[in-house]
Amino acid sequence: MDYQVYTLPNGIRLLHKHAVSTIAHCCFLVNAGARDEEAGKDGLAHFIEHLLFKATERRNTNQILNHLELVGADLNAYTTKEYTCIHASFLKEHLERAIDLTEDLVFHSTFPEEELVKEKSVILDEIASYLDQPDEAIQDDFEDVLFKGHPLGRNILGTVESVNQLNKKDISHFIAQNYNTHQMVFAVLGEYDFKKLVKLAERYFGDIKANTAVKNRIKPIVKPGELVKLSRPISQTHGVIGSQAYASSNPQKNGLLLLNNILGGIGMSSRLNLQIREKYGIAYSIESNYMAFSDTGLFTIYFGTDSEKAERAIRLIHKELKKLREEKLGVLQLQQAKRKFIGQIALGEENKIGLIIAMAKSLLDFDRIDTLEEIFAKINAATAEEMLAISNEIFDPAVLTTLLFEPND
Repeated sequence: MDYQVYTLPNGIRLLHKHAVSTIAHCCFLVNAGARDEEAGKDGLAHFIEHLLFKATERRNTNQILNHLELVGADLNAYTTKEYTCIHASFLKEHLERAIDLTEDLVFHSTFPEEELVKEKSVILDEIASYLDQPDEAIQDDFEDVLFKGHPLGRNILGTVESVNQLNKKDISHFIAQNYNTHQMVFAVLGEYDFKKLVKLAERYFGDIKANTAVKNRIKPIVKPGELVKLSRPISQTHGVIGSQAYASSNPQKNGLLLLNNILGGIGMSSRLNLQIREKYGIAYSIESNYMAFSDTGLFTIYFGTDSEKAERAIRLIHKELKKLREEKLGVLQLQQAKRKFIGQIALGEENKIGLIIAMAKSLLDFDRIDTLEEIFAKINAATAEEMLAISNEIFDPAVLTTLLFEPND
């Protein structure tokens, strides 16, 4: 076991991975995100994440920002459909400084009215900026189409209308309903004695009152695929093709991760890149992605191309999907795909902040963390027959939805 865990009486868990370095990293992960917002409160989880940095019972905005930056550290945060995460990287001697600030932000933010007004303006600018980038906007619009009427379809940023209506009462209600202390992990990667870490966790997080609020997440239903075309003030056609996929607890997740890497994952040697970009020169940008949620998943293929080439790009994408549904991977093909994917995962371990956040998510979701050896064993266990079955389920034309952003000239 290359990590240690300690659970405080209030349910907050401390996770530590030892690493010999002058640099350390930490994150505070809360199992609360955009899908936990009530109807009409779109963007609330993200709004709260922004406001955590504005004022606490002990610090104003400048004091918050300077507390770690004055010692050369990096502090940041993000919100997803299911999580809120605050993370920091710093020289290892500043650990207690990082813990002190993290506890203050999460549990003692005051959300003053004047900061709510200012931060709404910032987020509205963020929404406008995002809308100006069709390659990003289409991903969120695709989720809205695929999960229509379900919380997973909500844009994490919210809408102009919803953000403008958010207030302090909404913030307090969301935190009370979703910041369950038993679904929080404070994780540290660095060269520390675990007993010292436990004492620090007890000192800073031990007196936090337990919150056992229960979530009411509803699994989305799988709908037939559809074609949706939207006009946008753009010069190229952007498209996303995809479907619902496996939840994070589904054992077939590993096979789909491998398939995704073969089809359009990291690197220039993916099938989609070789066929559509390199062979035919149709799309400058083409990639596939698989994201697992707690009760479902999302598989997507994104491409951007000149409008007159879009129809051919779609045909070629479906041709590659059909190959995976009809032709088993050869022994050498599968072996090479596994070797490539395993190498990429190993290299990913060098991203230390990404690593500790991934470990915290695993602990939150499964109450355990796989070792690299266990992860590699799962990948190596994938068979050609399994890959064929997954392809026929996830890439079934009947469940594939297509969203196109087309120039409105």
